[in-house]
Amino acid sequence: MKRTRRIRRVFYAVALVLAALYAFPFALVILNSVKARRDVANHPLALPTSPLWSNFTRAIQKMEFWQALGNSLIVTVLSVSAIIITSSLLAYYLSRSKSKFSMMTFLVLVASMVVPFQALMIPFVGLFGQNGLDFPFNKFSVVFFYVGFGVALSTFLYHGFISNIPVSLDEAAAIDGASAFGTFRRVIFPLLGPVTATVAIINALWIWNDFLLPSIVLVENDQKTVPLRTFVFFGKYTSDYGLAMAGLLLSIVPIVVFYFLMQRRIIAGISAGAVK
Repeated sequence: MKRTRRIRRVFYAVALVLAALYAFPFALVILNSVKARRDVANHPLALPTSPLWSNFTRAIQKMEFWQALGNSLIVTVLSVSAIIITSSLLAYYLSRSKSKFSMMTFLVLVASMVVPFQALMIPFVGLFGQNGLDFPFNKFSVVFFYVGFGVALSTFLYHGFISNIPVSLDEAAAIDGASAFGTFRRVIFPLLGPVTATVAIINALWIWNDFLLPSIVLVENDQKTVPLRTFVFFGKYTSDYGLAMAGLLLSIVPIVVFYFLMQRRIIAGISAGAVK
């Protein structure tokens, strides 16, 4: 019993240390978001003596927050929705089809997961930027690229989940006269709630916080997303860190709220599956 208590105390101590390390950057952003630029530079770890709540108003105006927020919402919602639809359909086909083509397709998707975007960035710019292709570089074209880069991991997650669903459900639906798409829409997809929430969280976090791909594609200011607009606080010779922290805090609030809402759905889905 004493040994178990010691192990438990050590576990709690390590968990508290890790939690403090993870929470430290967020606490730093919150503290410095209501400070003047001089106070952030001289005393970044000190508590604000006279909070400047006007930093949030100035940050919203300078970064054109509402327009950038709308662009980020459009890109994230459309990209995540398209990834969920295409990946779940593709995973259903690959898991139910036992042909060599489906197996090779799945292996190619898994292999493409290890290729980082940084390795494709230079060919990407060369193909679409230097060859004079008539391609619309706006937030909707970013959705196209996000679906292409995100479908591999999402299909992999869906494939593992669908493979554990009995084929007898498909056969029963076929006996009742349902088509393959009808079986997926009415029988299979409603069972994919937990993995769909996982796919939505992973891709939403990635797409919302991504800076590199939008910085290449989105050139016009009215098309830029929130991460790109936060860069307006950093100039060549000076940077306003107080406003930057306020802008960063405003940019992470929507995705944090989305994360906690979807996290509860994952836990509820796993619990319901365990009871069944």
